[in-house]
Amino acid sequence: MWEEWRRRRAEQRVRPGDGRALQRFRWWQLLFRALFHLRLTRPDGGAVLYTVDVKHWMKGSSDEVKAQLYLDGKQHATSKLPARFPVPDGSVEVAMSTFGLKRCHYVTDAGAEHQLTPDRASAEGRRARFEHTSPGLSRALGRLSVITLIVSLALLLTQVAAPLSEIPAVAERVGTFSPPRLPALLNVALVLSTLLASMERALRLRYHWLLDGGVG
Repeated sequence: MWEEWRRRRAEQRVRPGDGRALQRFRWWQLLFRALFHLRLTRPDGGAVLYTVDVKHWMKGSSDEVKAQLYLDGKQHATSKLPARFPVPDGSVEVAMSTFGLKRCHYVTDAGAEHQLTPDRASAEGRRARFEHTSPGLSRALGRLSVITLIVSLALLLTQVAAPLSEIPAVAERVGTFSPPRLPALLNVALVLSTLLASMERALRLRYHWLLDGGVG
């Protein structure tokens, strides 16, 4: 019921597009633009191409990130995120995390889900190509990202738990403890590696509510 309500709200945010042409992806847009494609077959056997364009680190005057849906290269609809665009036999759902997209999927009326194909020039497309050409290294990088985030989360929990352990009622039962003090250089390295791990997961649209903070 909650999911159905969220989907209805997302559909209500959709606005008609103005027909403008889709701009080609440029190399300098790697850090803030995501571009995904979906090819569907019409009932008459012809094909149509839907494209989702999200400039996720460039907010407009309303200070909100928007998704744009293009149909055969022309702007068909726009929506604030999270978005749910109606398309033939289903919908395209788009949502963001803090570090990029966490969802860009075609959901059929029957409930099947298919992730859209990232544009080859985009950061997501380059990551997908690396996964195809070097699957072993790709899996290792994915595991390293998860381990990095787990370590970061564990250290964060110790920081939160330390002052709680000083509450008299808690101290009487479990005692008190101090979080580990890391060298400044190691702290900086941990922050940077956590950011990189989060970005790497976002490039693959991997998301977990505990590991990957998000909005939308």
